[in-house]
Amino acid sequence: MPEQTTPYGFSVTVPLGYDAAVEKTRAELAKEGFGVLTEIDVKKTMKQKLDAEFRPYVILGACNPPLAHKALTAERDIGLLLPCNIVVYAADDPARSVVAAMDPVAALRLTQRPEIEPMAREVRERLERVLSAVARN
Repeated sequence: MPEQTTPYGFSVTVPLGYDAAVEKTRAELAKEGFGVLTEIDVKKTMKQKLDAEFRPYVILGACNPPLAHKALTAERDIGLLLPCNIVVYAADDPARSVVAAMDPVAALRLTQRPEIEPMAREVRERLERVLSAVARN
């Protein structure tokens, strides 16, 4: 079960190497109706831009089109808070990885629109299922 690890996100630590964790996360996102619109390889970017070493770390910008359409219809500027970011990174133990998700309830609370909260809760429930499924392997 995912744990709330920051005020803006929740995560699981899984017994999978980094590559396997990324692959499993993508598969589980798809099962919940999310596509990955963006992917940022943080390790590669840090090396290219700063010549700095960094652990394997990817930011996946995930989107569930029907829910995104609903949110954008409710408030056009909500796109500033989309897509939902999911991160996967190598833990200190190379046989383990961390998978974390932005908490859409916390993020979308910024809109101060109560009618958006049910959508945010639905997205959160889906993302929690994704992280739980990755943790189950």
